[in-house]
Amino acid sequence: MRRLISSGSSFEAEIGYARAVVDGPWVFVSGTTGFDYASMSISDDVVAQAEQCLKNIGAALAEADASFEDVVRVHYILPNAADFEPCWPVLRKYFGTVRPAATMFAAGLADPRMKIEIEVTARRRAASGQESFT
Repeated sequence: MRRLISSGSSFEAEIGYARAVVDGPWVFVSGTTGFDYASMSISDDVVAQAEQCLKNIGAALAEADASFEDVVRVHYILPNAADFEPCWPVLRKYFGTVRPAATMFAAGLADPRMKIEIEVTARRRAASGQESFT
C-alpha cells in the first residue's frame, strides 16, 4: 500500500513530489533541505541547516510510523564538500548508533541558500499490533 507524506512545503506542489513515500515497510524520504517550512526561512550556517534537515526528516519519518533507527541508507548532497566535516557532530547525533549506509555527493542544489540536502531510505520494523512486513 502506497502512501504519500507532505511537509506542507510549497515546493512539493510546485515541482510535483512528496516529502516521503511509504510503500509497505519502506519509507523513501525525498532530498530534504534546511528550510524551516513553518516560516519558509533558512539559516546561512551549514551546521544549522543540517540540524533543520534532520528535524524535517524526523517529522516525515514519524508521520510514516518510522524513526531514525529505521534508516538504512542516507545520501548527503553539498555544493561545497568542505562543508561536510563541520556537519559530522550533528549527523552523528542522529545516526551514530544507527550507522546506515551513507554517501556524500558534492553537487549544486536548487537554491544558492541551500548548503546541504539529505535523503534517507528507511525500512520500518513491524511493531506488535501492526501488520507484518515479512
